[in-house]
Amino acid sequence: MNHGMPNLALFTFSQSIVLFGATVAFAVPGLAKDERLPSEPTEQWEPVPAVVTVPAETGIPSDAIILFGGDSLEAWEPVKEGGAGWRIEGGAMVVVPESGKLRTKAPFGDIQLHLEFQTPNPAVGDGQRRGNSGVFFMGLYELQILDSYQNPTYVNGQAGAVYKQYAPLVNASRPPGVWQSYDAVFTAPRFTANGLVETPAVLTVFHNGVLVQDHVVLKGPTENRGYPAYRPHAAKLPLELQDHKNPLRFRNIWARPLR
Repeated sequence: MNHGMPNLALFTFSQSIVLFGATVAFAVPGLAKDERLPSEPTEQWEPVPAVVTVPAETGIPSDAIILFGGDSLEAWEPVKEGGAGWRIEGGAMVVVPESGKLRTKAPFGDIQLHLEFQTPNPAVGDGQRRGNSGVFFMGLYELQILDSYQNPTYVNGQAGAVYKQYAPLVNASRPPGVWQSYDAVFTAPRFTANGLVETPAVLTVFHNGVLVQDHVVLKGPTENRGYPAYRPHAAKLPLELQDHKNPLRFRNIWARPLR
């Protein structure tokens, strides 16, 4: 009698492995080629994704909202009442120290954001006093901008950090005076009708093409002192850029609303 051996007639494929120096053959269950399931039931045909073109010359998606293209601040306004705003110089938007934050006139929720920034050259100051700014999603959740090229500071406050929450995975900073980029995907938080957090905010960031924040779950709005805690707010709010008394330059800013 054949004890413990499978009926190989039930199998169509066989393989072998090396076990304790000996080759052992075993059978793998399967179907004959003409008995396999058809592929059509797992094919999805609808809905058909919208077509988005990305010209090689600009790299800007056709469905993007241009927030700054080099010649107009029309999409922005000062946060500070009566503030003078920032200036345009050489195709770049330049922070005017002491003028206060700038924010978009349009509100955003879930977005893909691209922006390019340049920290001052020569570098002035050190730590948090050197090339400091930030982009605030919904005016509340800060992705830190800092000259972190050979400039030690607390790691959850360096370039690419979710300020005071998550240090970047790596330091991808370029030297002062060299243009840098952020590409981010931000998912806004959702709140229940009675103000509880249904789903928290989430952020993914590439700094100069390098992943520095990998789908991190935000703990609440940015706090410099104390710990973050969510408070219910509107589903869409303006983006903000920070004036931290350093004359940073920005260019090529665009956003794609995702939902």
